[in-house]
Amino acid sequence: MNNQALQEKQRDQARMLANKVKKRFKHLRKRYKKQGLDIFRLYDWDIPEIRAVVDWYDGHLVVAEYSRKQSFPEWLPIMGKAVARALDVPNENLHLKIRRSGIKEGKRYERINHTNQKIAMGERDLKFYINPNDYVDTGLFSDHRNTRMMVRKQAAGKNFLNLYCYTGSFTCYAAKGGACRTVSVDRSQTAVNWVKDNLELNGLTGSHHTIIREDTLDFLERARHDGYRDFDLAVVDPPSYSTTRMTNGHFDIAKEHPHLLNAVFELMKTSAVVFFSTNHQNFDLKTKELTVTNIKEITSKTIPEDYQNKRKQIHRCWEIQI
Repeated sequence: MNNQALQEKQRDQARMLANKVKKRFKHLRKRYKKQGLDIFRLYDWDIPEIRAVVDWYDGHLVVAEYSRKQSFPEWLPIMGKAVARALDVPNENLHLKIRRSGIKEGKRYERINHTNQKIAMGERDLKFYINPNDYVDTGLFSDHRNTRMMVRKQAAGKNFLNLYCYTGSFTCYAAKGGACRTVSVDRSQTAVNWVKDNLELNGLTGSHHTIIREDTLDFLERARHDGYRDFDLAVVDPPSYSTTRMTNGHFDIAKEHPHLLNAVFELMKTSAVVFFSTNHQNFDLKTKELTVTNIKEITSKTIPEDYQNKRKQIHRCWEIQI
């Protein structure tokens, strides 16, 4: 394809993307604003040739490209500027990202920029800090907003455990729902600091909210030896693939989730509930290897309207009764 033909193709794609996003924004904006949702998805690879994702952040746009070898460096800026013009978003509020497949645990915390910009965004009656520039992810996975509300509704008077807690959004929901104690675990210092900031932002402070910087498998092993069995409610949302400090080996959620979940079950009270989620695209829950049998997939309830996609499920989620 010659340069002129390529430029024309990119202009056509930019027009298609801008039109699609503008229509979607008009459909969602007013309704979501009434619900107190500052963040929602406008586009996710809906048109096969336009490998992009577009998210709205209350006057900011995060536009990302699903990269591939034949990507052109000018493509993403052209798409981003077209979408920003369509929604009257100033250039300084347009944030461009490259999303690469196979991101391992820790990569979401690695800096790609150093703006240190923190913006408080609303989700219902809670607020969360997002950083639109410095990391691949912004700090809040909005596709789990329904799951967070499920946790909140069950949290009153409960001891809550949040593993691979990232920036602590589930912890904030559980605390807001009346959890008497929360424990949040993540191996990243960036995440631990972010959890603390989000709790403080929502006035959810106190010694009953414990934040632990530790590898999740290390924590589970230590807690088991210490005789913990007092959690009523837990969220387990691990990366698809990571390197574990405990064994200095590799953790693959597709193969090793039974070991992980069975270790979590040992810390739970009778009649406790565990929410387990993964964004692994070819995941098969190995129920026969689990020590608990009361398992219900709830993915159809946890994925919000703006994240429903015929091409792929952004996550899968199960509610497990101990």
